[in-house]
Amino acid sequence: MKNKTFILLIILFSGIIIGFLLFRYQHSTTRIPTIGSAAPDIELIDFNNNKLSLSDLKGSVVFINFWATWCESCVDEMPSIEGLFRSMSKNSKFNLITILFKDDQYRAFSYMKGNGYTFPVYINPDGAAAKKFGITGVPETFIIDKKGVLRDKVIGPAEWDSPHAVETFHKLINE
Repeated sequence: MKNKTFILLIILFSGIIIGFLLFRYQHSTTRIPTIGSAAPDIELIDFNNNKLSLSDLKGSVVFINFWATWCESCVDEMPSIEGLFRSMSKNSKFNLITILFKDDQYRAFSYMKGNGYTFPVYINPDGAAAKKFGITGVPETFIIDKKGVLRDKVIGPAEWDSPHAVETFHKLINE
């Protein structure tokens, strides 16, 4: 009799937890953007506490890369991001943003300086940007067009300074 009561209580408790989780999932206020939908607005700060809002960059193509110093794939990708930044930095219709994910900003600052990287790094201490974009890991990159529409999402590292990638960014700028 005690075993049956115990089992019934476990089943009842499990049902309550599953119901609660389903309710939270269905009523989530965070909408993860899909390709072709509007990119979420995010608020970021850089190493000097300068603020940036994604909505301030409408009218330009925006490259957003989430990364961390502890991520080997991210570290492997950094030279190509620096190459893209250097080749596109004079174009006022292109903005490159990298966002530190679950990492120490001082370690990242030291890493950037030690490797001679000059592209902008932003911090999002509360993780809201990662949540709004629905990232699943790092590196993860999002390409946003001049109208603020998400045009591409790349999970994993890529050669961002390749001729094909640079040409793709120029095409988006000229649309």
